[in-house]
Amino acid sequence: MADIHDQFDTVLILDFGSQYSHLITRRCRELNVYAELMPCTTKIKDLTFKPKGIILSGSPYSVYDDDAPHVDPEVYNLGIPIMGICYGLQEIALNHKGTVSQCDHREYGFASLEPTKQGPDGKVDALFDGLGDEFQVWMSHGDQLSTLPPSFHVIGKTDTAPFAAIAHDSKPLYGIQFHAEVTHSPLGKEIIGRFVLKICACQKNWTMEEFIGKEIKRIRDICGEKGRVIGAVSGGVDSTVAAKLMHEAIGDRFQAIMVDNGVLRLNEAAQVNEMLRKDLGVNLTIVDASELFLSRLAGVEDPEQKRKIIGNTFINIFEEEATKIEKLAEEEEKKGAAAKGRVEWLLQGTLYPDVIESISFKGPSATIKTHHNVGGLLKDMKLKLIEPLRELFKDEVRALGRLLSIPAPLVQRHPFPGPGLAIRILGPVTREQVKILQLADKIFIDEIRNAGLYDQIAQAFAVLLPVRAVGVMGDKRTYEQVIALRAVESQDFMTADWYVFPPEVLRRVSSRITNEVAGINRVTYDISSKPPATVEWL
Repeated sequence: MADIHDQFDTVLILDFGSQYSHLITRRCRELNVYAELMPCTTKIKDLTFKPKGIILSGSPYSVYDDDAPHVDPEVYNLGIPIMGICYGLQEIALNHKGTVSQCDHREYGFASLEPTKQGPDGKVDALFDGLGDEFQVWMSHGDQLSTLPPSFHVIGKTDTAPFAAIAHDSKPLYGIQFHAEVTHSPLGKEIIGRFVLKICACQKNWTMEEFIGKEIKRIRDICGEKGRVIGAVSGGVDSTVAAKLMHEAIGDRFQAIMVDNGVLRLNEAAQVNEMLRKDLGVNLTIVDASELFLSRLAGVEDPEQKRKIIGNTFINIFEEEATKIEKLAEEEEKKGAAAKGRVEWLLQGTLYPDVIESISFKGPSATIKTHHNVGGLLKDMKLKLIEPLRELFKDEVRALGRLLSIPAPLVQRHPFPGPGLAIRILGPVTREQVKILQLADKIFIDEIRNAGLYDQIAQAFAVLLPVRAVGVMGDKRTYEQVIALRAVESQDFMTADWYVFPPEVLRRVSSRITNEVAGINRVTYDISSKPPATVEWL
């Protein structure tokens, strides 16, 4: 059965824990080349595909540290182009008997790189060909190459880094000390493009137009002629696109199921029912399990525990629904209806950032949080997962949604986490707390829409804090709860900046929440970026 690596040329990014690693992946995909991020500890013998090229990321480590992460040496025996960025350059140099040492001072910021001319014809290397005699790059390192490895030559230098870019004399091995993946290196995308397109010779076929047809075929191959799929939908763009894609692939053998877990947004179940049935023609069943979820969440404050409780309960309910669907199908078959097959698969709208953030290395990076779609599932789950969006970033999912003719209000809808409002209530989850947050959140989103700002913001929501504050309302002292507002700008949700609202918008939101939501007397606005914060509070 074909997988994505059989369908698209793949550039493998080996991650050493850099905060910029995901950006390397993004830059390759912007060039219409499929790229995938894996831990630097990945063993080459465990790969199920052969990449067209490999890029080694930066790292907070020093290559000479005792506990520094190192790539599997077999990577150099694949016979494919390899490029190291910052730490990646030093890793390549160390492996080939070069010397890396600490700089006299940390180099952080802009530098001017001069490509060095090689040979009697005075040409610059293919990596920098056509980029000019000098250009700006972004440095961020405390170590640098101090001795060039044998059989390597310099292809670029700066005033403070004589080995700012190197290449092997006969093999397609490259190293750059600067970070080409960040926008602070204006020609960085072109440099990555030269490596990926010219040196690796990757085809530029990673587009959603190409993906959609191949993914529908892959789904049909997986499910066969009779396999049936049930899918978790929430009304968010991820589950909506996944549901529509599955419906296109296998028609009425797909059954969407929305579980009202008691921690949805205000009137969410009714709105999703209207949208999916009316606009998309998807088969939908709504299961009201709010009492079950809230009873299992009673008294639970730890966010990881909330996520796992919700994830496990979801699977319990889905398996029950699958059994009901199968029994109904058996009864229909006895009455002469065509056999539709057993329910074997569970559809989830897992995205690539979910996968990246749920990977934990030994050393280089740590799991930020367990994502509901990738880390909160039962180990003995009977249904098999099918995740058609698992390789996609959010903007790619939106592009896919537009190709599937999903209405713009659905495609542009802000993300909503699988665990719902349970992870936006900091403290125990009760029906009363949910009601307070539902009302506050609706006011916030309504005012953003009224101001015409919704599409400028990647995600916006309210958080109910586990604190009380003193206030004055109607000449009386109050001691009530606090709402925090969060709104961010982001391209891929791997990094995010807080959104700068016009003051009058925040003023209206605060006034409405404190006047219309009983139990709230104070509203704050979160101005934290990611990193160091995450988008969600829990």
